[in-house]
Amino acid sequence: MLTLIKREIEDAIVLVLGAVIFTAIVIAVWVSCVYRGMSVLDIGSWPTAAFIFTIICCVMGIWQMRTDRTKKISSFLLTLPVTRRRILIARIITGFLVILLVLVPITITALVLLQRFGPPIPLYKDFFLDIFVATFLMSFACYCIGLHNGWSSGKIASTLGSLLLTLIFLPLVIIKGISPQALVIVSLFIAALLIRTWQKFMTTSL
Repeated sequence: MLTLIKREIEDAIVLVLGAVIFTAIVIAVWVSCVYRGMSVLDIGSWPTAAFIFTIICCVMGIWQMRTDRTKKISSFLLTLPVTRRRILIARIITGFLVILLVLVPITITALVLLQRFGPPIPLYKDFFLDIFVATFLMSFACYCIGLHNGWSSGKIASTLGSLLLTLIFLPLVIIKGISPQALVIVSLFIAALLIRTWQKFMTTSL
């Protein structure tokens, strides 16, 4: 499994490096804003950064599946002692790790800045953690959208469909707000996408 995950990371190295650069830029902007006198709680770049990142996650899912189809990666791997199930699980774990690679450093930075420069109110830390959970679920959901539609045969149609569905999905979650009900809905949406992607990947000829 570790070998498969390593291969997935190598295949998507451009997106992984892009995610690292994106993280560095967000952290640099936040630190710069705080040291220029802007309050941590007044930084309005989180929604923008979260929106951009969810689009990146969708593209990452599409990239992984399209690369597989065009380069016949799974067909080659199945000649080895590897199953489709392990290939897909490794792919999903890779996306999961990349999302954490971005969100964890950003969240830690936000909490450190809040600790040093924010008001001494513990409630704000809980608020940032809620934002982290919500952003993670939305990002992973959009990643799953990319995985699901990226396995379709129509390259342009699947890409545009994924991005369109992402753009429709995000406002619905934002309007609903960060609430237990919204998080449950997103979690169920993720589960449904993963089940459907699993079915398609297991039954489609390679």
